[in-house]
Amino acid sequence: MWIVWAALAAISAALVIVLTKAGLKNVDSSLAFAIQAVLILLITWAVVFYQGNFSDWKGIEKNAWIFLLSAGVFTSLSTLFSYKALSMGPASYVATIERTSLVIAIVLSIIFLKEKITWQLVVGGTVMIAGAVLIALSDSSE
Repeated sequence: MWIVWAALAAISAALVIVLTKAGLKNVDSSLAFAIQAVLILLITWAVVFYQGNFSDWKGIEKNAWIFLLSAGVFTSLSTLFSYKALSMGPASYVATIERTSLVIAIVLSIIFLKEKITWQLVVGGTVMIAGAVLIALSDSSE
């Protein structure tokens, strides 16, 4: 079932990029993210309350708080950087370079989470980087 959720995440992320690029025409990138962040906050807390998970926050361990808050900082930075890049460059190029984060995540997962490295991960990561380089070096019209 995780694959369905991952596919939905990919589709949603693609829509975020296209819709954000369209919305950034005359809007500062930081302001655009702030507007979207309000909706993110409202929607995610609504889901937590709907699922009845609000009281679970009391049981979160200290290390989990540190990791989750750190991830929140990097989520915000990633989005701010992405929106700034989208305000300046073509969405297809920005998204391609930004998604090299997948390869970085693979490497970090192997190092810090001790996940198994396979030849498929190596080949797939190499192809992703090669594709990103190919697109980045192609002629952009914007």
